[in-house]
Amino acid sequence: MSEFPYTAPGDLFVATSMRRNGAVKYQRFDSAADALRYAIEELGPTVLRGTVLEVDEDRYDAAAMRTLYDSTAYP
Repeated sequence: MSEFPYTAPGDLFVATSMRRNGAVKYQRFDSAADALRYAIEELGPTVLRGTVLEVDEDRYDAAAMRTLYDSTAYP
């Protein structure tokens, strides 16, 4: 991945149900780094699979979020 804007605001969309018609919980974070920390450290692996992070109109799934969180560039 190219330079990721860890300091940009991040929107987290968490699927509260894996069903097709399941509800989605929305949370806005002041920084994408905070959103990543919350997603990786606070959500369980099952919930994380249905979670999407949006930063600057780009979307990241669970695998991409894990990569960003594990990156040496993560603050």
